[in-house]
This record gives sequence, structure tokens and C-alpha cells, in this order.
Amino acid sequence: MVKKAFNTVYTMWLREMLRFWRSKSRIIGALATPLFFLVILGAGFSSSFQLRGGGTFNTSYLAPGLIGMAVLFTSLMGGVSIIWDREFGFLKEILIAPVSRFFVALGKAVGGVTTAMIQGVLIMIIAWLIGVGYVSILGVLASIVIMFISGIGFIGLGIALASKIDSHEGFQMVTSFLTFPLVLLSGAFFPISNLPTWLLVFVYANPLTYGVEAIRWCLLGNSAIPISLCIIVLLLFAFAMIALGGKLFGKMRV
Repeated sequence: MVKKAFNTVYTMWLREMLRFWRSKSRIIGALATPLFFLVILGAGFSSSFQLRGGGTFNTSYLAPGLIGMAVLFTSLMGGVSIIWDREFGFLKEILIAPVSRFFVALGKAVGGVTTAMIQGVLIMIIAWLIGVGYVSILGVLASIVIMFISGIGFIGLGIALASKIDSHEGFQMVTSFLTFPLVLLSGAFFPISNLPTWLLVFVYANPLTYGVEAIRWCLLGNSAIPISLCIIVLLLFAFAMIALGGKLFGKMRV
């Protein structure tokens, strides 16, 4: 039973990896937006804004937020592979096999979060090459773990959405509706410590906030939210979303 479950997860993971590797445009597109923000938006903020108490905006502040944004986008969009597989009949062939649907969903989730981590690491390297300094190698390694936990949560959400939505267009519309508020309310582009109270309610209810702040703590050594709270929230979110995604995937009609 354990071997069958492992083989199922591995097979689905490998398929997602091969699909990712063959889609060069997908890699370039996923890197282009965060890189655009890091270089152009960072330069614009640095030249135009001053922080309270003096001093200019530090471009390094943007790097953790852009890494979190890349993980969010890639993880959520991992759910679209379910729609593709359902339309082309591959999913039906897989689901009639004598394996648990949960492990099929888990394999897709692990594959999707692996691609998200790859893109997050690439952005982290690019940021370092253009001058962003990190506190330690251990912090860099810890940030990769944070990417994995955060990515698992968001791809679980993506699988849950894809299990209930039948078309690419509908899935794209829903994810677009979700991603931009999540990014803008995560503190990716501005500190959350001085925000008005009514806005802080939405910021603290946003799971991406805890991922961005945890990555910021690992890479830069500071965050607006204690790292212990960030990890607890991210773990709870990841477990809840992967359970929800697995449950809805198990009930999905193909």
C-alpha cells in the first residue's frame, strides 16, 4: 500500500516536472513579471520615496515579496493542469486505476510546488546578482523551506478550485481575482506596520502575508510578524488547503 502510494505520487510529480521543463515560455513568463518589479519598481521606489525618519527605500525589501508572489502565481496556476488533463482524457485514465485519488492530487501538488520553488530560487539568485544581500546561507536554505510550505497551501487551493471549475477561462478569471488582492495585501511592496487598522484586518487574514514575512525574516533578518507565528499559520494553511484540495479532487466528476 505504501509503495503504491509512493509510486502514484512520484509518477504525478515526474509528469509535472516534464511538463514544466518542456514549457520554456512558462518559465520565462513566470520570471519576467517579478524581475520587472524588482528592477524597475525597485529603482522607481528608491528614487521617489523616503521612509519615515529619513532614509531612502531599499530595493532589498522587495525581494522577499517578489519571491512570495512568484510562489503564489505558480502554485495557484498548477491547478490548471487538472483542467487540461480532464479535457484531454488523461485524468479519467488515471482515476480508474486502483489508487487513491488523494495520492494523485498529492503528486500533482508536490509537482506544482516544486516548480514554484524552482522559480522562487531563480528570483532569489537574480536578486542576489543585482545587489540584494542575504544574512546567511542558513537563512537562504530556510527560505526555501518556507517556499515549500507556502506553495503547498496555495497549490492545494488551486487544486480545490480546479476540481470545481470546468473551463480554463473560468479558472483564469477566479485566480486573477484572487492573486492581485493577495499580493497587494501581503506587504510585498510596502511595510505593514504603519497601515490603518481597517486595512490590517485584511493583511493579517491573508496567508501570503505570513509567507512573505517569513521569507523576509530568513533572507534579511527582520519581519513585521514573529517568525514563529508565521510558521504556525503557514503550516495550518498548508494542511487545511491540501486536505480541502484532496477532498474536492476525490469528489470530482470526470
